Amino acid sequence: MQKSLKNNLILILAAITVGLLIGAIDTLFGRVLITLSDFRDSHYFATLPFLALAGLVSVWLYQRFGGKSSRGMSLIFEVGQGKGNYIPKVLVPLIMLTTWLTHLFGGSAGREGVAVQIGATVSHWLGKQLPVKDGSRIFLVTGMAAGFAGLFQTPLAATFFALEVLVIGELTVAALLPALLASLVASQTSHVLGLEKFAAPLSVDLDLTPVLILKLCLLGLCFGVVGTAFAAGLAWAKRQAAVYFNNPYIRIALIGLTVTGLLLLFWQGRYAGLGTNLISLSLDGGNIYIWDWLLKFVLTLLTLTAGFQGGEVTPLFAIGASLGVVLASLFGLPPVFVAGLGYAAVFGSATNTLLAPMFIGGEVFGFANMPYFVIVSALAFLVNHKYGIYALQKR
Repeated sequence: MQKSLKNNLILILAAITVGLLIGAIDTLFGRVLITLSDFRDSHYFATLPFLALAGLVSVWLYQRFGGKSSRGMSLIFEVGQGKGNYIPKVLVPLIMLTTWLTHLFGGSAGREGVAVQIGATVSHWLGKQLPVKDGSRIFLVTGMAAGFAGLFQTPLAATFFALEVLVIGELTVAALLPALLASLVASQTSHVLGLEKFAAPLSVDLDLTPVLILKLCLLGLCFGVVGTAFAAGLAWAKRQAAVYFNNPYIRIALIGLTVTGLLLLFWQGRYAGLGTNLISLSLDGGNIYIWDWLLKFVLTLLTLTAGFQGGEVTPLFAIGASLGVVLASLFGLPPVFVAGLGYAAVFGSATNTLLAPMFIGGEVFGFANMPYFVIVSALAFLVNHKYGIYALQKR
């Protein structure tokens, strides 16, 4: 009993420390990223042409200083699944710098991969110093949760994302207490330090009639197919790129030039960066074209296939939200409502997570809407178990 209390006290104190550290690092990363993205949007003709050059610099940095850290999320998954026990601390500055380069010059990528890798690296190192059974694995999951929460300020979704993402259908329950606590602290820390939370409360009052439930199930299937297609397409594209462009410098240069040309061709950078512009347009009733989700899909796939750093989640939010606007008219439902459903469900399908997208729905769009998100996210999750955006995710 006394030993259990001591272990829990250690976990609690360490989780608070992790939350404070990761929340502060996420704030620095997030605020610089926003500043660079705003600069790019104001000077896209001066920045987009240099995307390939930024990619070459990123590859050089990783080859010169990265070592194992060049494996990115795959390294995190290996350690989380017990196949490795070391994450180089140089990963933290490298992933931040190279992601800033990606976004400054217009790459269509996300940011959650950065936050999760930062959190996992810092927290895993701390966990190895603690006299707690399986401490390194517990704190790797704790750090993943804190990284996600500090950046998006959705601590419940972050907690369950980290608990369920390593192995489909299995929760790392041993990490529940520290992961939840670290997520709450990281979220509050980044908020206090000035990183804004994205929230778009939905005001809908729809009875769960058999007709509505059927529509929600069909929407879940649609979003699930798109999330699955993204994950499968990304895996296929990376395999093909490795075959035809084995040299990483040639690969990132040629695909980077292609991405630049497409970004300039399609509405002068509308599909550059995170995709938060598409999310805002979708949820604010702005002008969304029927091809927005598809072009964001393709350009994100190309950016990540080339080897640019960042992540997939925010572009997946954008793809889901803009697709939702398109599907809303077909299903006779409010566009903003379906955009919110797509925002969460495409992410859940592509990452093979069930609980995280449900809590994303609650924390971003309001917990009164949870029944709708549960139905749609569950159907989207059931579509896909074979493919995921994380190559080493266990099935």
